[in-house]
Amino acid sequence: MALTGKQKRFLRSQAHHVDPTFQIGKSGINENMIIQIKDILEKRELIKIHILQNNLEDKATLAETIANETQSELVQLIGSMIVLYKESKENKTIELP
Repeated sequence: MALTGKQKRFLRSQAHHVDPTFQIGKSGINENMIIQIKDILEKRELIKIHILQNNLEDKATLAETIANETQSELVQLIGSMIVLYKESKENKTIELP
């Protein structure tokens, strides 16, 4: 499901008030973290992930990898913050415009 510009703008405004759920440090991402992110996305639909300064990987590549592994949509990558959205099957709380 590709998001339109209007939907991404709406999700960015919603994400402004969301605190980061995960932090990615120098060890990067692993399979356990991907599973946890999938679970949280199912519960919350919209999450923020903070990339710490000691992570040396490219932030854009890291964001794309997480989005692909979790089958979610990358809403925004700004600075060291990733915003992801995935429509929940059971706990749908966000109505997209």
